[in-house]
Amino acid sequence: MPSLMYLGTNQGVMTLKSGDGRTWEQAAQGLRDWQVTEVAAVPGAPERVYAATRGDGVWLSQDAGKSWKKPSYGRRGPGKVRCLAIDPQDTNTIYAGGEPIDLFVSHDGGKNWEAMDSLHNMPSVSSVDYPVPSVEPHLRDITIDPLDHRNMTVALQVGHMLRTTDGGKTWKLLNRDVDADVHTIVVDPKQPARMFVATGGHECRGGKVKGRALYRSLDGGASWQPTAMEFTQEYSVPLVIHPQDSNVLFSAVANSNPGDWKRATGAESLMIRTTDGGDTWRQLTKGLEGAGRDFPQAIVIDDEQADTLYMTPRSGDLYASFDRGDSWTTLSPKLPEVQDMKLVHV
Repeated sequence: MPSLMYLGTNQGVMTLKSGDGRTWEQAAQGLRDWQVTEVAAVPGAPERVYAATRGDGVWLSQDAGKSWKKPSYGRRGPGKVRCLAIDPQDTNTIYAGGEPIDLFVSHDGGKNWEAMDSLHNMPSVSSVDYPVPSVEPHLRDITIDPLDHRNMTVALQVGHMLRTTDGGKTWKLLNRDVDADVHTIVVDPKQPARMFVATGGHECRGGKVKGRALYRSLDGGASWQPTAMEFTQEYSVPLVIHPQDSNVLFSAVANSNPGDWKRATGAESLMIRTTDGGDTWRQLTKGLEGAGRDFPQAIVIDDEQADTLYMTPRSGDLYASFDRGDSWTTLSPKLPEVQDMKLVHV
């Protein structure tokens, strides 16, 4: 079955196409003037994909990235968008996280947007201070409970997480024993109370938390435990869960933050995997020898061939594994710096 890979990059959205999952060719590239922070393919409509631009809102393609339009053109909506999520129970409902911190919702496929101002009823939101020049505090990730779409968790950089169980009417701060710099939130689709997060290690480096890059919760985010403590690295972004075995997760960890990766040893990164729900992790090395200088920015698993996964480091290489991460190979073509990627079948 043909596959499409949508890549949100620093040069827009690139679409790759493959007939066998091993040979990929570029099929389209659009929105080239924008950094695209996340792409979201519509379930059941693989050629329909949304793109979050860091400056010009949310765009839509209905032909697998060949052409793009802004559904909300001329109407109020988000500007700098850092993340997207599609409601799994209503694919016309889309959430967009902004920079500065804002959460928007559209119930008509992005034509009209409403700001969810209830987020700002939380006193902690106004106090978030992001210590990076040219970047404002922002909403970094949105995760919706696959069993109950009223339950949603959002990551604030660097302000921990907020969780709602009533569709956004009220929120609760999740900050117990977890780093404030949350990048990615993953919910176990079979046990939504089990959650995992990848963080930037902001408070780890400040000695304020016991963990490093990755954390796990067994109670819906009320409390957190450090995981992946086998490694000294304290920075992570990509975190994905196996679609058939939720005890299997993949991530990448690095030392320090991107501002320090100009050093001779680079990011000093590792690709890692757990097969027991985060109790233990091990490094994946075969085919990745010498790749640690760069950082794996995005990982995606093939839902239909779940032992197949793809990884893109910041250098623009594309790696594939066809044996659940045991070994890796480099594929073509060369890519711009990738922020996000999604894989669909057509």
